[in-house]
Amino acid sequence: MVGHAYDGLPYEACGLLVGSLADGSAPRFVPCRNVAESSLVYTIDPRDHLRADREAEDAGMEIVGVVHSHTHTEPYPSPTDVAQAPDPAWHYVIVSLRDEAPRVRSYRIVDGEIAEEPLVVDG
Repeated sequence: MVGHAYDGLPYEACGLLVGSLADGSAPRFVPCRNVAESSLVYTIDPRDHLRADREAEDAGMEIVGVVHSHTHTEPYPSPTDVAQAPDPAWHYVIVSLRDEAPRVRSYRIVDGEIAEEPLVVDG
C-alpha cells in the first residue's frame, strides 16, 4: 500500500482491500488507478473496481474497504473522504506521505461519523 502511494505521486493513489467483512480481515490489496489524476481527491477506475470485485468473488471474498493516500496532509479523513464514503461496513485506510516517514491509519465512517480503528499488518 505504501509503495503504491509513492508510485502514485504527485497524485493521490488508491486501491481496494479484499477480504471478509465478517472477521474484518483484508489479506489482499488491489492497486487501482486514480482516474481523477489529482493530488487532492481520488476516484477509483471503474474497470479496476470491477476487476477487484470479480477476483474477490472468485476467491470467496469481498471488497471490504478502500485505501488512498494523502500527499500533503495527515492520515485523517477529509470532508470529501467522509462525503464519498460508499459503505458503512468498509474500512477506510489512509496513507499519509506528508512527513519523512509514511503514516498509515484506518477508520470506519458511518453516517458521517469518523472512528479510528486498530490497524494490524501481518507479514
